[in-house]
Amino acid sequence: MPLSEHEQRILREIEEELEQDPTFAQRGYRVSRRRSAFFAGGLILGLGVTVACLAVSFIAAFAAFLFVLFMAVKLEQEVRVLGREQLGQLPISAWLNARRPDAQSDVSD
Repeated sequence: MPLSEHEQRILREIEEELEQDPTFAQRGYRVSRRRSAFFAGGLILGLGVTVACLAVSFIAAFAAFLFVLFMAVKLEQEVRVLGREQLGQLPISAWLNARRPDAQSDVSD
């Protein structure tokens, strides 16, 4: 369904305002190295505590495992955001060719 003339005009105005905002691109997703290191350290520490708690109590080991699971999920989210940031910095041609590694061989044949 095509946009009406009024909707197209509003969309153009929004695009122009965003192009003029110099801080718009900087307000996107940001990955804190300190937070990523905290999650990685918490994951490793939690694994050690889980193994140590297995000798003491199953319930304590299960609680430590839940902590490890939480840290792993949070670290995975951080890595996804980092991947999006790095992908956004590539030129579009590199991004498109990254999906097909055999693109070079198709052209030369």
